[in-house]
Amino acid sequence: MDLHLALDPRRKAASLEEALRAAVTDGRLAPGTRLPPTRTLAHDLGLARNSVAEVYARLVGEGRLEARVGSGTWVRDIPTPVPGARIDRSTRFDLDLRGGLPDASGFARSAWSRAVARSLAEAPGTSFAYGALEGTVELRTALAGYLARTRGVVAGSDDLVVTHGFGELLSTVARALAATGRRRIAVEAYGHASHREVLAAAGLEPVPVELDRDGMVVDRLETAGVDAVLVTPAHQFPTGVPLSAPRRSALGDWARANGAIVIEDDYDGEFRFDGRAIGAFQSLAPEHTVYGGTASKALAPGLGIGWGVVPAGLRDAVLEQRRLSGAATDAISQLALAAFIGAGDYDRAVRGARLRYRARRELLERLVAERLPDARIAGLEAGLHCLLELPPGIAEAEVVREAADLGLRYGGLASYAADGATAESRPPTMVVGYGAPPEHRFEHAIAAVIASIEAARTALGPRG
Repeated sequence: MDLHLALDPRRKAASLEEALRAAVTDGRLAPGTRLPPTRTLAHDLGLARNSVAEVYARLVGEGRLEARVGSGTWVRDIPTPVPGARIDRSTRFDLDLRGGLPDASGFARSAWSRAVARSLAEAPGTSFAYGALEGTVELRTALAGYLARTRGVVAGSDDLVVTHGFGELLSTVARALAATGRRRIAVEAYGHASHREVLAAAGLEPVPVELDRDGMVVDRLETAGVDAVLVTPAHQFPTGVPLSAPRRSALGDWARANGAIVIEDDYDGEFRFDGRAIGAFQSLAPEHTVYGGTASKALAPGLGIGWGVVPAGLRDAVLEQRRLSGAATDAISQLALAAFIGAGDYDRAVRGARLRYRARRELLERLVAERLPDARIAGLEAGLHCLLELPPGIAEAEVVREAADLGLRYGGLASYAADGATAESRPPTMVVGYGAPPEHRFEHAIAAVIASIEAARTALGPRG
């Protein structure tokens, strides 16, 4: 198709972007319109093909265009809100770059299908009756071996409790702690607000403890008056620092001396990119640690399978809280995961995901260095997210607003802070999750991140 686009000959590429954006915004390019291939439009306008491709990519990142694999670039259909109607902002997000989210589109469907078929063929009829609260013995046995081999966890099959994701494990353990007389639990100064809400709903008072470059300041636990602590020692969420070796030792000493419980959230411990894997804290104080993990990052959140290694002194209370909550055992999924692990498919899934996320992290760092030289990537080379320290003068809230206008969902570090928390002084910083976007949209997502920061800088005017 032919396009009538008035370009400034002195700045053709920039004016092409402005002209296309205006044509989409005012409706001259209607939703569902297929744009010319980059090669064709570049020839017609006398531009380099790469320049046209970059313009298309930026408008895709803004959510105005849509790149369809094998089918070209199209004008997106963006619903027009009814005047006066209440807008649910959560429906506006086209790209989700919140920290810790995996790319569910990479789920190993074929290998999982084989595992389901194999487990169903081999399972006795009794496997499909009402199951044990702690989960199937097949999965608990497979997990005990896997966690010992890959994370250094000290556990037998009888120490495992399988749950519906980490959230259910946290809620169940928190209610068990409350039922056995615990009342206050330390949490890291920055972390998931939802985890703090789960703890509070279970009857525990979350007490924030400050963080620095070595992780949680463990010495503060002595005067915090707490009975337990929730911690992310391998890769603190979301600041991205590991708990240092001296503080790991101090945490184990504190738990033993006070009869306290450490809840270890090992949410992405398998994804360390620099080859220096940090083992689980649990092995330092197994009798005082609930180790929590999940298949959500390596496989997909949709599986809904998490697990906890629960010390003997807390096990009965945890199982009782599972019973009281009405929880049931999904034997079919658990048998399938046991077969998946046994066939080596889980290890392959972890290695494949680690390579993909490492490549994404490297691309993000390269693009930020090229396009935002006054910003800085921070955090351990691991997991599914990092910190992006903003250029001087740019506020987190302004970037969040600009991102929402581009259909991009991610947040500032301040939004992860616990009420009343104190932490070392940091510049305004965004938490960028590079896991969730599907592979073919990842570069567009990062272009949108950069665009949101550039838009926030523009909004500063001469002050920036």
